Amino acid sequence: MSPMNYQRREQPGCGGCLLILMLIVLVTGGAPALLNFLGALIFSGFAGVLLFIALFWGFSYWVQKRVATYEQSQSDSHNRFVWLLVQILIRIARIDGEITRDEVQTIQRFFQYNLRYSQTQMLWIKDLIKEAVASTETLDNLLQEFKATFAYEPRLILLELIYQVLFTKGRIPERELGIARNIGIFLEISEYERRTIEAKYTYRQQQGAATARDTAAHHYAVLGLSPGADMEAIKKAYRTLSMQYHPDKVSHLGDEFRAVAEEKMKEINQAYDYFKKTQQ
Repeated sequence: MSPMNYQRREQPGCGGCLLILMLIVLVTGGAPALLNFLGALIFSGFAGVLLFIALFWGFSYWVQKRVATYEQSQSDSHNRFVWLLVQILIRIARIDGEITRDEVQTIQRFFQYNLRYSQTQMLWIKDLIKEAVASTETLDNLLQEFKATFAYEPRLILLELIYQVLFTKGRIPERELGIARNIGIFLEISEYERRTIEAKYTYRQQQGAATARDTAAHHYAVLGLSPGADMEAIKKAYRTLSMQYHPDKVSHLGDEFRAVAEEKMKEINQAYDYFKKTQQ
């Protein structure tokens, strides 16, 4: 399968610089004819239109330059991971045949708040979302590309992020949940780890008042275990998850995805520490 058509954004050119220069020369020209012409433009309001166009072009140039500079500062692995992630999330949002504004905003909020993207990064994400919405690439092809490009640990992070986005929308339709499960199977994520990820988010959605029993149930869910599992099973789950989610294994994807792995490791460590204290 040939790679998808992801391309880095080039630094914007200065095609409008000549127009701006001509405006400056026209405005600052000393010849009486130019001054008279400028007065006529101001009187007619056309100069204001030209100024607005120049300001709009200048702002667009500034935005494009910031986005291109950021993108070029990142690794190819990082940029391709994010590009494929956005493409896949948009396809999931389009499951029912359309993409609503709320769904787009949910994806944007995910990058802004869950991954703590800066203003410049969000400008880049908004460009990627527009590109994804206009794309006709199928979800199957995107997942095949992702599977062929990235190793097991990045696939785990992808599935984790898919569940994060789905559960930010509130109660998930069974069809969307089924698609998330099928993605995990296609990416060859182990059954145990698929169950771990889903159980954690399902628990968070269903939990009510915090009690000691709720706390234990949460930590069992984080480790992918059924309530009542013994310490030997807890130790085994802890060792397995610690190896899979070690931040160094996804460091090439960028700081934000290393942070996702670190947060996951923090949850795993908290769960293990809880059972070490309570089951001694």
